[in-house]
Amino acid sequence: MVTRATQVPRLQRPLLATFGALVAALAFCLSWGGELGYASSLTSALVEQLAGRFGADAKTRLSAWQSLVRSLRLPDDRRGETLLPKVERDILQGVNGFFNRVPFIDDRKHWGLEDYWASPAEMLASNGGDCEDYSIAKYFALKEIGIPVSRLRITYVKATRINQAHMVLAYYSSSDADPLILDNLDSEIRPASQRPDLIPVYSFNDEDVWLARTGSRAGSPGQIRLWKGLLDKLENERRM
Repeated sequence: MVTRATQVPRLQRPLLATFGALVAALAFCLSWGGELGYASSLTSALVEQLAGRFGADAKTRLSAWQSLVRSLRLPDDRRGETLLPKVERDILQGVNGFFNRVPFIDDRKHWGLEDYWASPAEMLASNGGDCEDYSIAKYFALKEIGIPVSRLRITYVKATRINQAHMVLAYYSSSDADPLILDNLDSEIRPASQRPDLIPVYSFNDEDVWLARTGSRAGSPGQIRLWKGLLDKLENERRM
């Protein structure tokens, strides 16, 4: 039996190949429209560059990130509404568990720098990160899934258990709620009131910065040098 593919004249095959390339390019152009730091913003050029730097397994890890977001993504008409406890827990545990599987590597050993805030793509492709990288990656993943920014705060703390500066992600189910803490040092997501080992210093998201001591707003997140540098890097990644 002759299939349709074998019936295509030779002169048309290059045209079909070109059409296929255009479809693939269009798919990546559509993904380019995603917001900064999103799994949907990955372009083929960025994936290839990261695989060249960190090995072919980087592609598998980046693909797993995209699958995670797709599996937990909230429908558009449910974004911003109060989540059922089970839905909320499934989303938070899914994201926390996924990124906490990435090995911890100190910035100096991993990047040769005293302090480096990696993009989520860099963290997963390189298969390593520190506390800032875990918190940042979870923050952008939850945003992409549909959690409002107002419920998320990247929080700088002093971790008394290890006696050093640390960073976690806090999730507020409401503005006055006891936030749930997503932490690479603890796989269990617990309320802040059950984490006496963490002393908050300040927190921020895309919109504001808060001082823990007073609870007052303290300027724009754009004033945080490493955050501004991260956003510039995410913009460059999206344009690749």
